[in-house]
Amino acid sequence: MHHILEAIQSGEATSEDFASLELPESYRAAFVKKDEVDMFEGVASKDKDPRKSIHVDEVPLPELGPGEAFVAVMASAINYNTVWTSIFEPVSTFGFLERYGRNSELTKRHDLPYHVVGSDLSGVVLAVGAGVTKWKPGDRVVAHCLSVELEGPDGHNDTMLDTEQRIWGFETNFGGLADVAMVKANQLMPKSEHLTWEEAASPGLVNCTAYRQLVSKNGGDMKQGDNVLIWGASGGLGGFATQYALNGGATPVCVVSNEEKAAIARSMGAELIINRSEEGYKFWNDENTRQDPKEWKRFGARIRELTGGEDIDIVFEHPGRETFGASVFVTRKGGTITTCASTSGYMHEYDNRYLWMNLKRIISSHFANYRESWEANRLIAKGKIHPTLSKTYTLDEVGQASLDVHKNAHQGKVGVLCLSPEEGLGVLDHEMRAEHEDAINRFRGV
Repeated sequence: MHHILEAIQSGEATSEDFASLELPESYRAAFVKKDEVDMFEGVASKDKDPRKSIHVDEVPLPELGPGEAFVAVMASAINYNTVWTSIFEPVSTFGFLERYGRNSELTKRHDLPYHVVGSDLSGVVLAVGAGVTKWKPGDRVVAHCLSVELEGPDGHNDTMLDTEQRIWGFETNFGGLADVAMVKANQLMPKSEHLTWEEAASPGLVNCTAYRQLVSKNGGDMKQGDNVLIWGASGGLGGFATQYALNGGATPVCVVSNEEKAAIARSMGAELIINRSEEGYKFWNDENTRQDPKEWKRFGARIRELTGGEDIDIVFEHPGRETFGASVFVTRKGGTITTCASTSGYMHEYDNRYLWMNLKRIISSHFANYRESWEANRLIAKGKIHPTLSKTYTLDEVGQASLDVHKNAHQGKVGVLCLSPEEGLGVLDHEMRAEHEDAINRFRGV
């Protein structure tokens, strides 16, 4: 891989130079093993350790198919789906790979005894398969994680509805936590050139997810003046939701878990902050078997106190079980709860009287289509929305990086250097970077 990195760092290599580079027979990657899916049997979820299940070693380079691209990965990032993969919850991802592998000779490549993880990247195109015309070797890119086939009619109004829709690096193999990744060419987007490799890689999945869930007509369809309740407002998803609310003329009501995270939300421009640890909300009692409506009401009263008596128009929901009953309760009559992820549990419970009698809506949201991803990436490139990168690890440390996210011992996004030998590389537009330096570094060192 040294000759590839040398070409990237030279700044002088042409597309023809990249096209003529010899591709390696194998490459370094972070992966889980199929024969280890039972390694945490009997262990509580919170005690499962990704450092034990994620391996970093050489794996064979797959065959490149039509409409695909190899990307030299300079940097990637940790998403919660990598945590799920690493602890084999709620199911082993090898089931995804087996089902995908049954589709065709081409998809069989994904059904392997190891799963290369990761759903973000920034890097340089090394090679493209037959039929690819928009991208060429040498292009500096990021990738969104939507993998679709679009052979049937279902996805042609919204590609997220394709019957063969998958999340790359989670439901497919050859993900971004590696020195080389294989993606479909329609996952590629231009890299923002005022950002470093690790900064450019970090928005990816969560930025696009937040855009669809909150801004898009397929999600919350947020408008100016909306009161938006954002759980985990300084986290990977919430950090972008907070920016989109502020950028779009809405008023975010930011829920955080400590004063450190409250300070980050304030630094983004948010003024209405609820520190749930300080205020001691306990929506569940009896060891999570029964919810306490009095706590919903106390929470709702606090929101009204902050908003001047107004209720929430849109809830940006992603914790799931722990918070969903409260989210439904505090939403205004006719308001919307948008939901994804469910990091605290998938079995949501709420009092349906507050939903049905008040004409509230629950809208499910899952990642984003290519158009939504392109728009979200465009806002990064224009400096309207900024990365939330707080810390960066090396690829060899990806287990520890995943553990940080699993334990919620992080702010914003956690980055991973792959081919990039150090942080701070990859910037071409220094003038634009200087204009946004403070916002780009907002989450660092916290």
